[in-house]
Amino acid sequence: MALCSSVGALALPSELIVHIFSFLSDRDKLRASAVCSRWRECLFYPALWTELKLRVGGGTNGGGSGSEQTPRLEFLMRKFGSFVRELQLEFAPLDGCLSPLQHGVEAVESDPQFAKDAMVTYLDQVLCVLGSLRNNRNLQKLSLYGDTCILQDDGILDSSYLSQVDLGGKRMKEIQQLFEEILSNSRQLKWLSSAFMLGVVTPCSLASLSNPSTSSLEHLSLIDNQLPSLISTVEIERLTNLRSLSLDFCDFTSDMCRLLAGGDRAPLHRLSLLLNGAALDVKPLDGTATEDDWKALVRRSTNLRVYIMAMDVCSQDLLRVLKPSVPLERIHLDSYSMLVTDGVVELISQQYHKTLSHFILMRDDAGFPDLSVNRNEDPLVLLAWRCVHLAVLIIHGYTVWSHNLVAISRLRGSNLKVLEVSEESIDFDPDQSVYIEGDPVHNLVKEVSLGLGRVWHPSIDNSVVLNEPTQHFHREMQSFSAGM
Repeated sequence: MALCSSVGALALPSELIVHIFSFLSDRDKLRASAVCSRWRECLFYPALWTELKLRVGGGTNGGGSGSEQTPRLEFLMRKFGSFVRELQLEFAPLDGCLSPLQHGVEAVESDPQFAKDAMVTYLDQVLCVLGSLRNNRNLQKLSLYGDTCILQDDGILDSSYLSQVDLGGKRMKEIQQLFEEILSNSRQLKWLSSAFMLGVVTPCSLASLSNPSTSSLEHLSLIDNQLPSLISTVEIERLTNLRSLSLDFCDFTSDMCRLLAGGDRAPLHRLSLLLNGAALDVKPLDGTATEDDWKALVRRSTNLRVYIMAMDVCSQDLLRVLKPSVPLERIHLDSYSMLVTDGVVELISQQYHKTLSHFILMRDDAGFPDLSVNRNEDPLVLLAWRCVHLAVLIIHGYTVWSHNLVAISRLRGSNLKVLEVSEESIDFDPDQSVYIEGDPVHNLVKEVSLGLGRVWHPSIDNSVVLNEPTQHFHREMQSFSAGM
């Protein structure tokens, strides 16, 4: 503020004030705006706020409860909603739902009023955001993610609570209508993503996208835990410049794959697919892209890379999904109790050794199965040996022998940028301990660190390796698609 005073801050023209603001961080802009009313007016100049990244809810992090954040959200959207070019918004579980630091799931479920309040807050905040964006013709990127899907899965935000707080579904219909208005009023939308936003997207939403935006759209991601497909082949046909696509695996049909392989459209660069094993009974794999379909797509899109997350999918279904011609770069196998077999890991290392860079194997169960049982070579070691581009390896819930972990670190060395293995997943061979002096954990840390060429430690904090799968998929998809 002394600097501002010394140059006569009060007498500076608005153009110069805006120019000064352009060099400041968001936090420093807010501090500088306290100089006087003219500086506060310049703070909200559209050119200074082309991008907004917001996260609401999740009150356990000191940000207040979800309902307490609504006025702040309303203020920001009122100021920026009509002109912001890029908006990324995440709705965290409301009021610390499912947080072990508070009541836990059981306590939340036993309080119907808590669930109703959470639903009301969610509806209020979504209406606030979409209502502020409805007439924004500058919007180029819209990314929405709702952690509220966790609450749906646990019955906290189910249809009974929704019907009690939204009689006749009027507010939900208003939300859906606002979302469609945003699409129809857009003129240069390049990135559209909505993941697990309760009730926002319907199978008819994409049809509202304006003709100018069908030509400009490069990334599309519409994912929910609804059974009907949110992205149809007919709508994909309109998006001739699409370069990145994210959807439910079962919605990636043979017809859609063949359409994307057509020569009259831009080649696809990124494809993210989410496969939920719990939904396969009502949404089977029949009709999904065949090996021949994938071959045709890869011939057309030579730079295509694929990211797959499979949640609670049995190994038999995984073997059906993992076609040889899929240019798989990243795979995340996540389950609560379902066991991934050594045969699946072996298949991945054989078929995708030229493309695989990220391998995540998670299992949130008491047992720690050993994939190397009855095998001469550990499948995880073979994966590290064969997959020459492997840069990220994260494992929890399966036994990883210490000597195999050392072998993995030596095989990939410093090229393995991320090696996260939970402490409880690591086991030590008692026969080898006879020949090694000192603490086995200390020796393991030393050997793996030498192999990687940097300091390494097992993951003690499980939050590093155990997070909400849908949130991980959304964020990984974002970074994966941004790299196209």
